[in-house]
Amino acid sequence: MMNKRQRISKLMASVIGISALLALSACSGENTSTEEASTANEPADTTVAVADTPVAESEVTKSEIAAPAPETKLEPVEGPVTSEESVAEVTAEPEVLAADAGAKLYETNCKACHEAGLLDAPKYGDKAAWAARLTKGKDTLHLHSAKGFNKMPAQVTDKVSEAQVYAAVDYMIAAVS
Repeated sequence: MMNKRQRISKLMASVIGISALLALSACSGENTSTEEASTANEPADTTVAVADTPVAESEVTKSEIAAPAPETKLEPVEGPVTSEESVAEVTAEPEVLAADAGAKLYETNCKACHEAGLLDAPKYGDKAAWAARLTKGKDTLHLHSAKGFNKMPAQVTDKVSEAQVYAAVDYMIAAVS
């Protein structure tokens, strides 16, 4: 039978483990993984593998060999050709956020790790912890927070926009600047 000290130790280990899991789930939002985020903007692979099997002569008819391919006339196009998605990206309005959007996101999501320093997250307001990260530049910090980096999962989800994540990063940077 366990004594009181052993039961308390076991209970504390369980509480710490559950706290860590909750913090990780708070930092990562929905079921978003770093791999999903890093491949989300890559074009789909359209390469098709074809087996090197010879075609028997009986499968190809003489009319297929003798018939020339019909000519297709192409109409000249003025200006660059862009897909609808590219046009939408160019014409999309930048997201307008409230002045306290960064603070709100920090309080609801980021604080879970950055207040306690979980997963080596730099603590909010700790100038020494943020110094090395700030040397990489604000754009790098924005990218790492949005897409994920090292132990930090990607923060951009279907519920949190890239602009909101950037605002939260700017909020944390302002506290050490």
